[in-house]
Amino acid sequence: MDFKDLVLKNRSYRRFDEEFVIDRETLVELIELARHAASGRNAQPLKYFLSNDKVVNELIFSTLTWAGYLKTWPGPKEGERPSAYIVVLLDRDISDNFLCDDGIAMQNILLGAVDKGLGGCILRAINKPRLSAILNLTDRFEIIDVVALGKPIEKVVITNIKEDGDIKYYRDENGVHYVPKRSVDDLII
Repeated sequence: MDFKDLVLKNRSYRRFDEEFVIDRETLVELIELARHAASGRNAQPLKYFLSNDKVVNELIFSTLTWAGYLKTWPGPKEGERPSAYIVVLLDRDISDNFLCDDGIAMQNILLGAVDKGLGGCILRAINKPRLSAILNLTDRFEIIDVVALGKPIEKVVITNIKEDGDIKYYRDENGVHYVPKRSVDDLII
């Protein structure tokens, strides 16, 4: 797969084949990609909690809110939930600021996941106090994001934004997920 195809296939997937196993070695390989990401001031303050354990995954899942624009959708149902999670953490012993490091690192993680036939979704709507307690984190670590990973079972289609300017993603009656994007001409000034 060339780079452009990799980028185009990298979507926010929210429904997965929950029975598909992502082994710890794969998660570590994705962190290896994150490790090579650029870092503001080269501080490298990010750390990662990895889970591919069904029990821990269910606990992590319970702290997440999915797809804010899909008001009637409570998130993936049983059988369609992620097979693994990467919890992105700021190590306050290194820095009190992660700048844009998380976005760069997560893009590397997601591109690596797509290259392995996987997909993911970055979540920031997290009950952080609850997740911190579940993971038994000390005050040293601040939860920034959660990356949900799995074998996607949904179709995501990119569309152009309509004349009304609505950017909200939506699903059709068949569960196809549509994501309106601005045109290149709209982006360049």
